[in-house]
Amino acid sequence: MIPLHTLSATVDELITAGHSPADTLNKVVECVGTALKADRCFLYVRQPDQGLGRTAFCWRKNESIPDKNTIQPNWQPDTDALPAEDPLIRAGLGMKPSVYVDDVNTAGPEVLNRQFEEKTFGHRALIHAHIQRDNKLWGILQPCMFGSPRHWTDEEKTQIEAVLPRLQPVIAAYVTFA
Repeated sequence: MIPLHTLSATVDELITAGHSPADTLNKVVECVGTALKADRCFLYVRQPDQGLGRTAFCWRKNESIPDKNTIQPNWQPDTDALPAEDPLIRAGLGMKPSVYVDDVNTAGPEVLNRQFEEKTFGHRALIHAHIQRDNKLWGILQPCMFGSPRHWTDEEKTQIEAVLPRLQPVIAAYVTFA
């Protein structure tokens, strides 16, 4: 178990350990999920200059947690129809701050498309953490909960926001060879 207050330092250690970008990102996703006591955490990575993305890494607390629409083996265009359907991806592509959703069922349509979230992911609470650099979206880190709402604390938000910029160089290295 990784204590929440050490999340940023733990991620720094993972990044400097010298593992491949894929191994590093996989370990980071698990580390974030564990520290937040989330049900699932995945990482959507992007090739921003090509407008392509895919969910490449996913951690689940246990096998009972759905893995629906988590790992995408192929790169997919993400700047065509997806932003029209998904306000969260639109926020990320628009260089908006990360979005912390305590309850999918009560979030307004300006925050998310409830039907899209239910159909595509099935989670109840989530963090849509935007990994951005140089006015480009490089990835989305998404810890989530199923079954009930979850209030994301200020400490959790601080730890997530501290980790995001550190992930961009690792994602850039990963997408170069993926």
